[in-house]
Amino acid sequence: MSKKAKQHGLKKWKVLGLMVLAALLLLAACGQQGSQPASGGQDGGSEGGDKGGGEAKGEILIGGIFDITGGTGDVGQPYAEGAKAYFEHVNAQGGINGHKVRLIDIDYAYQVPQAIEAYQKLTQQDKVIGILGWGTGDTEAMKELIAEDKIPYISGSYSENLANVEQHPYNFLTAATYSDQAKIAIKWFVDNWKENRKPRMALIYNDTPFGRSPVEDAKAFAESVGVEVVDEQVVEVTALDASSQLLNMRSKNPDFVIIQQTWGATATILKDAKRLGIKTQFIGLNWTAGEGLISLAGDAAEGFIGVIIHALPSEGVDKVPGLAEIESYLKGKGKTLADINQKFVQGWHSAKVMLEGARLADELTGEGLRKGLEKLNQFDTEGLAAPVTFTADSHRGTTMARLGQVKNGKWEIITDYISYQ
Repeated sequence: MSKKAKQHGLKKWKVLGLMVLAALLLLAACGQQGSQPASGGQDGGSEGGDKGGGEAKGEILIGGIFDITGGTGDVGQPYAEGAKAYFEHVNAQGGINGHKVRLIDIDYAYQVPQAIEAYQKLTQQDKVIGILGWGTGDTEAMKELIAEDKIPYISGSYSENLANVEQHPYNFLTAATYSDQAKIAIKWFVDNWKENRKPRMALIYNDTPFGRSPVEDAKAFAESVGVEVVDEQVVEVTALDASSQLLNMRSKNPDFVIIQQTWGATATILKDAKRLGIKTQFIGLNWTAGEGLISLAGDAAEGFIGVIIHALPSEGVDKVPGLAEIESYLKGKGKTLADINQKFVQGWHSAKVMLEGARLADELTGEGLRKGLEKLNQFDTEGLAAPVTFTADSHRGTTMARLGQVKNGKWEIITDYISYQ
């Protein structure tokens, strides 16, 4: 064979090879349509969409890292159920700007290593553009990863450590931080203090990043407003007895106690306090409050005050119009508002904020979702929570919360949305 013929043959095979490669790439691209997250070039604007072709848009994929079976599952499970329900509701209403939405959720059982493993799966394998997370320990452990990967992250944690937007530009807080909640409770107590001496305060919390989160800020604020901090006690989040800690605390005679726990440990504290005849005023931050506490503590919950950052279903649609949307969803399931609790509302609200950011995003990528969330200005959910505002300079959605008290076995709201400032 001549040299010229050989060159012609090689050229022919190269052309054929390129044609085969192009065909394979085309088939791969076609096979991926509709199964990949709508990102990087898919229109996420309110006026975007497929015009003329009528083809379905890709899904918006959001991750969920929840505690269903771990130490905070008492409140984590209904929170997760509320988040999942909102995604289902949105799809039933037609999705977001023509896109279906999907929540890919994982139970990490309140174990930080499992949360990191879940995060890696969701970001690297599933290619989600945002995540609804959960705990303080795991969210704080991953905050650098979250920033590096540019994944907007709305956690069930309201740790003050997550509020620095310069250090953590992809973490968003949809409710008042634990530190702000504690300050609100302390200021309310001081404003209603009648005796001619300094009020005395104690703290009870669990030895986790969640439990410790507001402690130092609460102590500093208390002292700044004339409150004497007299005691601290550690009660584990899964504790079934708190007698020794309460006896130690009683010797310091506090006028009120700030509790940072979930329903289970708070019920243990209240039942043991009632049995021991301790009369101090217990005030719990948001994860202590809700219907589950009354179910677990019974009449020992009477008089307990909780920080209320989301609506109670028992408030009804007349007082909280935003509950009508949830009521409509539940009706389709043969249920009513009486079948859910406040933590369901909390999960629903977190998902609602996340997907509102997606609706406002110019492009459905992590960075686009962040910019969409930063467009929220006094985002009003008709009473489901305090209005939320995010900007490029602040991801602290609000500093407002209400207080509620257990009276005659039911929660009664005793303040409007208030701040410590």
